[in-house]
Amino acid sequence: MTRRARELTVLSQLSEPFTLELPPDLQPRVEVVSVPKGSELPPDLRGDVLLGTWGNPQIYELAERVPWVHYAGTGIDGLDLRRLANGRVFTNSRGVAAIPIAEWVLALLLLHEKRLDTVLLRQPPELWPVRTPLGTLHGRRIALLGLGAIGSAVAARALPFGAHLRALRRSAQDGDVFGVERVHTFEELLRDADHLVIAAPLTEATHHIVNRKSLRHAKPGLHIINIARGDLIDQEALLEALESGVVGAASLDAVTPEPLPAGHWLYSHPRVRLSPHLSWSWPNAAATLTAKFAENLRLRLNGQPLVNVIDPDRGY
Repeated sequence: MTRRARELTVLSQLSEPFTLELPPDLQPRVEVVSVPKGSELPPDLRGDVLLGTWGNPQIYELAERVPWVHYAGTGIDGLDLRRLANGRVFTNSRGVAAIPIAEWVLALLLLHEKRLDTVLLRQPPELWPVRTPLGTLHGRRIALLGLGAIGSAVAARALPFGAHLRALRRSAQDGDVFGVERVHTFEELLRDADHLVIAAPLTEATHHIVNRKSLRHAKPGLHIINIARGDLIDQEALLEALESGVVGAASLDAVTPEPLPAGHWLYSHPRVRLSPHLSWSWPNAAATLTAKFAENLRLRLNGQPLVNVIDPDRGY
């Protein structure tokens, strides 16, 4: 019996700790050719899809050798979208990290309200019990800049706490999320908000959307959480708002530049909680990424339209 030829060839840029282990139903039908970063590309190397990764400049050269590029990440603002989508389908893994990032956001919301970074003891206090006033998520107003996979996952976890959710979504055509109020401007979103969760893609329209002008509409003491991209915030405007009390605290998993240089004010400001862009991390990261890509492989093999197709004109 002759062995059936593979129906699709994947050129994969994935490297450790991520590997592409296809589900059993796809293994007989899909060939995976590993193309490590910096490797010499044979002139005759061709494939049906490129599984591209962050920080790998060969993504553009390899894209010329396939009719479809799938980017393994979510944020695509650092890529030349028109170049990658020129004459080919371009997709990404949108939503692959929604669960861990939403959990990270909830952890920061609770840390802020319950003051967990200040009330936990390492030595006996002067008084017991300590009369420290703590906050709550019940009745708090949480503003979501972005209501895609991440924003929706945050909403699903915050609503059971009794929080009030308001969201600004990029497209009026996108569906509503039960329990979340939709608004039409960023100024409306900030009105009366206790917490602002930034979960929007970075585009020309959203660059520095948090700035001096927009922060004039913020309720004093606003807590900002950014798990998206650093350039969504004008950091100099943020510093002024922190100093004036307009912003009470900023929990930042994304900043500009990354990594921040030594001595940057964000490291030492007393009302800034800084983390090294790790909110996406969880034990299922590799498996979830593979599952998202495998979903599109099945659609292509069955002649159906792919999901998470990128529109270079919109920037996402």
